[in-house]
Order: sequence, then structure tokens, then C-alpha cells
Amino acid sequence: MSLAQVLLRQQKVKEADDFVQKALSQNPKSAILLTALGEVQYREGTPWLAGVSADAAMKLDPCYPQLRLLRAQLLRLNSYYASAAKEVGVAHSLNPYDPLIRRRWLETLPVKERIAELEAYLSTRSGDDPETMRGLHFYLDFLKQQEIQPRKSCRLVSDTETATVPFAAMMQDGDHIRTFGLDVKFNDHNARLQIDTGASGLVVSRSVAEHAGLKQFSRMDIGGIGSEGRKAGYTAFADDIRIGSLEFRDCEVAVIDKRNVVDSDGLIGMDVFSRFLITLDYPMRKLLLAPLPPRPGDVAPLKPTLETTSSASDVDPPADTAEAQPSVVSPVLRGPRDRYIAPEMKDWTHVYRIGHNLLIPASLNKTEQKMFILDTGAFATSISPEVAREVTKVHADDRIKIRGISGNVDTVYTADNITFQFANISQKVQDVVAFATPSISKNLNMEVSGFIGFTALAQMTIGIDYRDGLMKFSYDANRGYKFPQ
Repeated sequence: MSLAQVLLRQQKVKEADDFVQKALSQNPKSAILLTALGEVQYREGTPWLAGVSADAAMKLDPCYPQLRLLRAQLLRLNSYYASAAKEVGVAHSLNPYDPLIRRRWLETLPVKERIAELEAYLSTRSGDDPETMRGLHFYLDFLKQQEIQPRKSCRLVSDTETATVPFAAMMQDGDHIRTFGLDVKFNDHNARLQIDTGASGLVVSRSVAEHAGLKQFSRMDIGGIGSEGRKAGYTAFADDIRIGSLEFRDCEVAVIDKRNVVDSDGLIGMDVFSRFLITLDYPMRKLLLAPLPPRPGDVAPLKPTLETTSSASDVDPPADTAEAQPSVVSPVLRGPRDRYIAPEMKDWTHVYRIGHNLLIPASLNKTEQKMFILDTGAFATSISPEVAREVTKVHADDRIKIRGISGNVDTVYTADNITFQFANISQKVQDVVAFATPSISKNLNMEVSGFIGFTALAQMTIGIDYRDGLMKFSYDANRGYKFPQ
């Protein structure tokens, strides 16, 4: 088991798979090995297989702590946040000294206790890589700064909880739309932020922050697509944010210490609206926000607000907790909640969620399913070269330039025709852009085979329920957005 974990930490996924499969052939009734298999399957991007392995291990040894942690991962991935928290608690009670269990457990603690436990964690050898340690130190500094300079929770102050916000065109040149954004006011200063389901929170450039008077709260760094590593930045708080008819106060903003963010003022991750029911209506070029369906037993549903707190931490953002809005006193709403599928959403598609990322399995040319991120911030649907080679031919292509927050991608390929099938959608893509995304897969602890990008998603009306891990894709050929030739 320990060797498999070491191999996974070294990103040697195939070697870990080979090791576990060989060991299982000699001892197929081992809960330890079945758990290791589940961890490998999760990392390979097949959580549905990991669930089967975890269930088999559970029948053999429900007291194995690493198994409980694996179950917590799978539950959280499927938006069962309350059940996941319980599994983490059980894992910690069984083995409070395991670094992975300890790190997940401290995320469930109140802030003051979390600071103490995180300091203790960082003072011991955990086996975490330097990038992870750096992120945890940034997170600790952020939590300490909150104690020194307490901030009110981000909150909605306008009377309405619904809104229709027109898209703002972001041009590639005088004749061609590159993508769409939203016009946002920070402290009465205008900015146009790209709509990006692949980003988290509100991310703005240094120039936007300076004009809006956003002062540094704590240091951080930000990463994304590109081969140049993470970029320096800082967190700040905006006294006032206006998006359409909605007004919010005291909300966190991430600032990249550069004059622009991928040729724009910044990005607005749709997870900022995770307390709303979201509709991205690309044919009509508008964003619609409405309250989420109330759950059975809800006394007073949480008032929607902007969820912008994930930028300071490498952990998942809070999921439907009352801690973010201390004015809510109903005991029904305290703590994490499990997903709820309202009757009117029975036909919505289940998607996986890791932090701000929405992931969906897609089959390629009718072969086995691979995991893709739904990313309106990626102009085109893309695929990793390794996965593309499994279904078609791949060619190096130095004419294509891909750039993200982490700079340019070193090597770009194109793949011959691939038909992507996900949810109720089938789309044939010619000359698919292909590039490797090892840092994305490492950060998510799950193999990502590519991105379903803007050119596919912008032809649809998309409903998103971040709370419950649900999406709805509607396509009408007569009203889809037409890309200029």
C-alpha cells in the first residue's frame, strides 16, 4: 500500500496501477489492496470504478482508515459534503497521525482551531511536495490575517435575488468575438471579466485593482494553463461589487500581479454564483441567476451571495454552510449538506466537482469514457496528446499558440477528427487542439484528458447547479451562437 501511495505522489500512475494489479492477483481479498486500487482508479479519472473498489473493501474491513478517506473523496466529488465530512472524521479517529487524513480533517475545523492544527501540520514532515507546502503556507498566512483584520462575510445587499445580466462581447479583432464576459463594478470602477467556468472566484489584474483601490490583504500565487509556472498575486477585499442589478459588499478578490490577465481585465469563475441557480444562455447572450430549489425541511434558505473565498486555499471551497453567513440561525442549515435533486431537476446531468472545476465523462469516437473539464474560458475543445493517440492520429503543430494564466504552452499538437459525446450532446471536432496538462491533473489528483471549451459550450444554453453537482445542456440548431468564419 505504501509503495502505491509513493508512486502516485511521484505521478507514476501507470506504475502504481501495475503494482497494485500484480499484488491483487496474489491476494484478491485484501481490503488494503482494494483501497489502493480505488485510489489508483480515482487518480486515473475513473471514479465510478474507484467506487466499486471502495465498496468491495468496505465489506472486508470497514475500519481501515485510508478506505474511509477514499470514501470521503468519492462522496465529496459527488457533492455529498455532509457524508464526506463524516467519513473524514471516522478516518481521523482511526488514524490521527496519517498526513493525508490529518490534512483533510483540519479543513473541517473552525478557523481558530484550523490555524493551530495547520501550524502543527506544517512543523512536521508530511511528504508533501514544495508546491503543496507553499500553498498551505499561503493559506495559513491568509487565516492569520483574518484574525488580525477580521472581515465581514461577503453578502448580497440588493433587494432582489434574481438577475438577468447581459453578456459583454470580448473581441479578438474588429470583426471577431473571442469570448464573452460580464461587466463588473469594483468600488464603482468598471471592469470586463471573462466568463470562465475553468477559473475560481474573481480574478483581476493589478491595474484593475489599483484603479478600484483594492489593497493587499495577503500574498498568494495563481496557476492555470501554461508552462511558465504559477504567478505571484495577492488577495484583496472589495467594499462594493455590482454585477447587473445585484450588489454585494465585502467580497474577496484575487489579484494577479500583472497588467492584464490573459489579455483581459480578469476572469469571473461561475463558482462565484454557486449559491444561485445559474443559466448561461449563449444564444441570447445573457446570464440568468435565480434561487436554488429549497431542500425538504429548509426553514429559511440561505440568501444567495458571491462565493469568492476559495482563492486563498488549495482546498475545496465551502459547500453550503452557514459559517459564511453567520446571520442565518436555522439549525437545519448549519454545516455541510448532501446534494439534493429537486423534482424539476430530475433530467439534469450529474457532473463531478473538485473545487471550482466541473468535470464530466466523455466518450471519444465511441470508445471508453475519459474525464474532461467544462471550461468556457478555453476557446476550443482540447485533448491530451496521449489520449488522442488512443483514438486517432496526432500531429505537431507550431502554428497554434495556447496561452493561459501560467503563460504559453510549450508544445501544441492537432488531432484528426474526434467525436465527443457527453451528457446528451454529440459533437464532431476537426483538427482538435492537443496539449498536455500534467499540472492540472496533479492539482486535482485526477487525470484530466482535456477541456470541453467555448466553441462547444457557446452553442448551448447551460444550466448549472454547483450546490448539487447538476448541469443541463440545451442545444437548438436554429438559435445556437454562430461563430464568424
